[in-house]
Amino acid sequence: MPPAIIVEHVSKEFILRHNRALGLKTRFLGLFHKNKREKREHFLALDDVSFTVEQGEALGLLGHNGSGKSTLLQIIAGILQPSKGRVIANGRVAPLIQLGVGFNPELTGYENIFLNASLYGFLNKDVRKRVKDIIEFSELEHFIDTPLKNYSSGMQMRLGFAVAVNLQPDILLADEILAVGDQAFQDKCLDKIAEMRSNGMSLILVSHSEDQVNKFCNYYVRLDHGVTIDHGPIIKLEVEKVEFQQ
Repeated sequence: MPPAIIVEHVSKEFILRHNRALGLKTRFLGLFHKNKREKREHFLALDDVSFTVEQGEALGLLGHNGSGKSTLLQIIAGILQPSKGRVIANGRVAPLIQLGVGFNPELTGYENIFLNASLYGFLNKDVRKRVKDIIEFSELEHFIDTPLKNYSSGMQMRLGFAVAVNLQPDILLADEILAVGDQAFQDKCLDKIAEMRSNGMSLILVSHSEDQVNKFCNYYVRLDHGVTIDHGPIIKLEVEKVEFQQ
């Protein structure tokens, strides 16, 4: 059986533009004044990152803000393309990466269910079989016919998570998405992830919480400024935590 996710020597470079000339006057002044000219900075967000997630396994991505975790997850989801290297995903991938991704704010919650599901390759007739379960899980029955632009961030998270988990993905990508919303719904989501994990779903979880990674993941990768600085089985995280407490 092939691995669920293969990340091979992935690097991602962004070009940061400073003093960008938006008008003709600014461009003209740049001809005579050095400080008015546009400057470009090459920023390496990921540098030669590699790992494999086997079918049914779960990987935790750890690291401080700006370490490259979210960029890597977006590359795995196919939202961004790597500058170097490649990613191979075997199975249906459900990305829970950013609130509002895959939704149209002008459409109702009900309409967005079909829109979002279409991005996973589902036809409307298949979604209709699941739409009742999606709405019930989201607990948004009273607001499902309201335009999404009137939803709070927590309501958007509920709808996005409900769509993703009820489409039974082979691979779930979760990027701090569970940090939004009330505690009761967070617990409900975590229980659902545990249930799906027990049924063989693969998971890549970005989290600042080592307790959360310890609970759901078999392995972890720790990034620092786009570079892998540590990786291994979760038992290592538990040992490090005990040693620190002592």
